Amino acid sequence: MKLGLVAGYSPAAIDVPWPLVMAAESMGYDSVWTSEAYGSDAVSPAAFILARTTRIRVGTAIMQIPARTPTCAAMTAMTLNALSGGRFLLGIGPSGPAVVEGWYGVPYGKPMARTREYIAIIRKILARDAPLTHRGEHYRIPWDGPGATGLGKPLKSILHGDPALPIYTAAVTPAGLRTAAEVADGVFPIWMNPERFDLLGPHLDQGFSRSGRDPAAFTVAPFVPVVPGKDLAACRAPVRAHLALYVGGMGPRHRNFYKDYVVRMGYEAAADRIQSLYLSGERDAAAAAVPDRLVDEIALVGPPGRIRERLETWREAGRAGHVGALLAATSSVEALELLAEVLL
Repeated sequence: MKLGLVAGYSPAAIDVPWPLVMAAESMGYDSVWTSEAYGSDAVSPAAFILARTTRIRVGTAIMQIPARTPTCAAMTAMTLNALSGGRFLLGIGPSGPAVVEGWYGVPYGKPMARTREYIAIIRKILARDAPLTHRGEHYRIPWDGPGATGLGKPLKSILHGDPALPIYTAAVTPAGLRTAAEVADGVFPIWMNPERFDLLGPHLDQGFSRSGRDPAAFTVAPFVPVVPGKDLAACRAPVRAHLALYVGGMGPRHRNFYKDYVVRMGYEAAADRIQSLYLSGERDAAAAAVPDRLVDEIALVGPPGRIRERLETWREAGRAGHVGALLAATSSVEALELLAEVLL
C-alpha cells in the first residue's frame, strides 16, 4: 500500500504546507494531492509543488469538471506531466449541484454521463490516434451547435501526452463508484472504514464488469485524517468538525451525498441529527453529535500506540487489495513519520 499526503485547498489565505510536503518526499511517500472548492484552484499549487520537488508525484484531488473543458484539462495534465518528468496524476470530479450551479453557473445535469464523456475525450487527446472528434450529450467537438461558424475542424494535440497517465475520480455514491471503475484508474473516497469494503466493492465490481477493466490495475485511495496526540478527545475534535461540515452542510437536506454515505455506513440517526443541527446554525452541537465510533472508523487519532494498532487494520485492507494508497490528511510531520514507520 502506497502513502500519500493530502495538501487540500487553501482557506482565506493561500498556503502550501511546505514542511509536510518536503517531509513526505524525504520519507518516501508516493504522492501529494491538491484540491479546489470555490477559492484557490488545484492546478496552481500542484505546479508549484512539482517545481520545488524532485521525486514525489503530485496529483489533483480534484480538478472540478465544470471548471474546465475536457480539452483544457488534458492540456494542463499533459503540460504538468511533461515539465515534471512524468510525475503528475490527474484527479477529476463532478463536484455537487451547490458549487456547479452556484459558483460555476452551469447546469448540474447528469454528472456521471458528463464524467464518462470527459474522460473519454481526455484519453483520445492523450492517445493521439486521430484528430479529436466527439459527439456526445454534453460535449460536441468540433462544435456544431447554436452559434457555430462551421469553421471548426478536428485537431490533434501538438504536445505528445502519455496515454498511460493515471486518471482518478472522486466518488462515494454507488453511481460514482460504478463510473470510476468503468472509466478511471482509481477512486478517492472522501472517507473509508477499512473493515467495510462492502460499501465500495460491489459497486466497483459492477463498473469493472461493464468495461472489462482489470480490478488489479485500479487504485482505491481514501482520504484518511491523521491526528496524533495524548488527548484522544482533542484529537477527535477536528475530525468531528470536518464530518459535521460535510454531513451537515455540503448540500441541502434532501440532496447531500456525504450524509447519504454516512447513512450507508450505519449511522442514519446520527447523520439526521448532525444535519438538522448544522442547518439550524448549531455547528458546535452538530460536531458534538458525531459519534466517537464513526471518527475512529475513518480516522487515525490519539496516542501513537493507538494509531499503530489501527494501522494494522489498514495494512490488512491493503493486503486484501481493498486499498491501494492511504492518503493522509494531516498537519503533523509526526503523523507522517508514524505512518511511514508502520507502512513503508
